Amino acid sequence: MNDVSSKIGDAELAYFNGSGPKLTTESSTLISSSPYLNNPKLREMMGQEMLRRNGADLPNTAYIPDMVKMFMEHEDWGRIVQLMEEEKQRLPEFKAWLEGRKISLFKQEELDGAEPGTLRHVIWDFVTNSGMSMDFFYQGMEIQTDLEFMMKERSTTHDIEHMITGFETNHAGEIALLKANERAVYNYFKPELAAFFFRTGAFLLAKSKMRCSLFYPDCYKVELEAEEIGIAQGKTWKHPLFIIPYRDYLDWKIVDIREEFGITGAPPSGYWDWTTAVSEDPRNDNQPGATAMAAE
Repeated sequence: MNDVSSKIGDAELAYFNGSGPKLTTESSTLISSSPYLNNPKLREMMGQEMLRRNGADLPNTAYIPDMVKMFMEHEDWGRIVQLMEEEKQRLPEFKAWLEGRKISLFKQEELDGAEPGTLRHVIWDFVTNSGMSMDFFYQGMEIQTDLEFMMKERSTTHDIEHMITGFETNHAGEIALLKANERAVYNYFKPELAAFFFRTGAFLLAKSKMRCSLFYPDCYKVELEAEEIGIAQGKTWKHPLFIIPYRDYLDWKIVDIREEFGITGAPPSGYWDWTTAVSEDPRNDNQPGATAMAAE
């Protein structure tokens, strides 16, 4: 069988790679103008997570905390705080949310006896029956600053966003929610702060698309639909859903919350339940069900 790669020759390489100056360095290690590329652990982990299969030994959520921590090592935290302060002056809802400091973690007694159809009842059902925890990131964090509140609350409300958007905790539902957040965050915030807010989300989308392109083409096709539906919904949101003070809306009906915040086009329950299996590796007969892809 012919090696098609041999058909790519010098002409193609010169055309696509350009003929700019050849840079040299006296460094004895790999070095680049990108601080991310200069981080060997991040470089290795990124390559692994983009190129590996979804094996039976690791869920799709594997190494997300590791990647988040490594990206954070390169943030200019002073600049992030400055951008948040500037956006507080421009965006009254954002300012009110930060200053309210209402964490959306609820004790069981706060959820018991909820009226069906309300947010309180949907959260109760999730906490009682899903086997998952809403407190899955930054556990034990003591909140003293706007930045710490934002980081904790964003992770806490991830599952609530699943509940009110109709994008359930299956593979395509995670992709749809990521794309909706991507669109809404960039619609609402200035690009530099939006990029920080969606850093993890960008990684999650990229790794999923690359893996599906290499190993799971049926899953890639499903993701295209999920992306389209997610983007369409995200465009109609009043603002990113993570800045809703959910404690104030516990006894609102889900349908009323959707109307209040412009959440449209929610797929029917169970619409994408089958998509998790499509994202799993067919070579592993005992593969456990893939878990949700976690927060951005």
